[in-house]
Amino acid sequence: MVGGCVAALLATATGTAYAVDNLPPDQPLVRDLQSGGKPCATGDDTAYVSAPPRLSAVLYDPEEDNQPSESSPLKGEFEAWWTDAAGVKQQRSYTSVTLSSGSRQDWRMPSDIPANTVVSWHVRANDGKATSPWSDEGDGSVCSFVYDDVSPEKATITSPEYPNREDVFWVDGVGVYGHFTMVSPSDDVESYTYGFLGGPYGTVSAARPGAPVTIPYLPLSQGPKSLTVHAIDRSGRSSAESHYDFNVKAGRAPVARWKLDDPADSRSATAETGTAARAGTGVTFGGPAPTGTTATATVALDGSERGFLTPDAPATDLRKSFAVSAWVRPAETGRDMTVLSQDAAAAPGFDLGLRSQDAGPAWSFAIGGARVSGGAPETGEWAHLLGLYDAETGKARLYVNGHEVGTAADATPAEAAGAFQIGRALGAAGYGGQWHGDVGDVQVHDRVVVPNEAAELAYRKPKLLGHWSLENATDGVSPEQSGGTPLRLGTGASLYQGSDDSCIPDIDPDCAYVPPPLVGDGHLRLDGESGYAAADGPVVDTGDSFTLGVVVRLADSEPAHPMTVLSQSGEHTDAFRLRYEPSTYSWQLVMPEKDEAGAPEKVVSQITGADGGEGQGHRLAVVYDDATDTIRLFLDGYTNTQATTTLPNGWHSTGALQIGRARSGDGWGEYLHGDVDEIQAYSGALSDGDIIGLGAGTDPCVC
Repeated sequence: MVGGCVAALLATATGTAYAVDNLPPDQPLVRDLQSGGKPCATGDDTAYVSAPPRLSAVLYDPEEDNQPSESSPLKGEFEAWWTDAAGVKQQRSYTSVTLSSGSRQDWRMPSDIPANTVVSWHVRANDGKATSPWSDEGDGSVCSFVYDDVSPEKATITSPEYPNREDVFWVDGVGVYGHFTMVSPSDDVESYTYGFLGGPYGTVSAARPGAPVTIPYLPLSQGPKSLTVHAIDRSGRSSAESHYDFNVKAGRAPVARWKLDDPADSRSATAETGTAARAGTGVTFGGPAPTGTTATATVALDGSERGFLTPDAPATDLRKSFAVSAWVRPAETGRDMTVLSQDAAAAPGFDLGLRSQDAGPAWSFAIGGARVSGGAPETGEWAHLLGLYDAETGKARLYVNGHEVGTAADATPAEAAGAFQIGRALGAAGYGGQWHGDVGDVQVHDRVVVPNEAAELAYRKPKLLGHWSLENATDGVSPEQSGGTPLRLGTGASLYQGSDDSCIPDIDPDCAYVPPPLVGDGHLRLDGESGYAAADGPVVDTGDSFTLGVVVRLADSEPAHPMTVLSQSGEHTDAFRLRYEPSTYSWQLVMPEKDEAGAPEKVVSQITGADGGEGQGHRLAVVYDDATDTIRLFLDGYTNTQATTTLPNGWHSTGALQIGRARSGDGWGEYLHGDVDEIQAYSGALSDGDIIGLGAGTDPCVC
């Protein structure tokens, strides 16, 4: 009888039976249970599902019940029940396949379960010898779900700022926020997915089921727009699509603008919009304007207490969205200076200008307890500044030369109903921070100026400095297309013009094929030993933004040494050198940081094999953007991250533009063996779109 007792079954307080040499599986934990992928819940938190769900549970067997090599096989025993329309309890059960301990067991509910009815369920584990307690016993909980088989109704969409185009055709405009409210008649809708044409896209949750939601939208461009919306109910079911069409006008003009292009003897600045600004005696009209812009003149402020302009009235409400901008050129950078501000109580409501810092001077926009800084002001160098406060997001932003700099900061502007100021800022002791330098085209917008507009305000149109097609030469001189500085051919350089079309190999078998020039009717051929061409002096100002384009074909398939196609030197070294480096199979742009022998160099590259005298060569372009302090190398119209880097301070070179060679010690070297064509030079940085057109035989549209 004793031996029989060892094998006897014992009963637990809950009625679960197990053998004394086998521990029962662990009770399934509520946290390991899911209804259709949603956590186990009941009551007010009951899960709603859009299809008969998969019920699942992670089941465990006690570790001490098994040897390390054992797999602890378990099955899940599921039970589900509900009350039908007649008030009768219905129940279903299911036993899953055997899986190892720690696996997720599941039961796909049958398709005939009733919709819109609370279904409850629990589960227990079975190891073949004993069962665990049910998941809802003791401290456990029953799980519930409701199968919802009805999709929500479509949402209606309204916007006070941007009515449907069927009601109002064109609405103002870029940079002005709209607010779009969406609501479905279905009272179980918990969220909405939305998408504007061209973005943004997203999902927004309702404060409570059935409540409407409102989203902001900032138009970044003019033209027809659309919004699509789907209502999502608590089960995850989606409504049919709602569609809303509206039209956005171009951004409205500034509320105040002083071009500052008044005659030299003026004592006030005419306002294109807004109020004329009186000028202090430290203001001189008729100064130079930044090249490539629409500005025709600027004013110079002498940095004294008399160097200011003011309309003696506020320009905008600082508690609403606004933007202020101007072209500026500092005469010094060693102290804090203000370009634009608006008076508040013994302080400026905002301050746009320059701040002197330990790390060096920086442009700055301060408003409502926030300050955004960035960029690198340089004495005597033009920059376009734009400070923006977005009341919808509460963010302050700063743009320098059309590019956002620094980190957007949270701002809380105070009322500043005082006068708008150009060239100074109000402080506790009076006005200070007087600007020393030039200022032009001051604009104030009572809306958000979007990024594309900021770039457009700062745009400086590149100017074509020279275009050499290299199709003909007289006495060793090849002309520039518009009669500008020619290129003089040195020894070892000649013009190749190909066939005159009088010989046609397909008709005359004795006629040998003559390959055409690279582009047009001719190109420059260099012998790799002494061949070069050169201008009479520098063509591009390497201390400012510039662009150079060239078509080149190497004669060798495996060049023995580096070969330079374009360079322009300073007193001690080349300001730039565009060359082929055979050891890395790449074209390189090399720009020393200083005009010193052995100075550190910035190098960017594009990998491509040497031509070996075949094909139409490659179109190369060099772009130095002084506004963003970047250099880029383009190969056949395209660049990449390896072909882009920073150059904080370009320097002015005085040497002549060289084609086919570079400085080497006290002489010349890196002579190019190959063909060169279509050399184009611009002041300013061409856009990526314009670069694609370089080398095609015509000047790209610089618009």
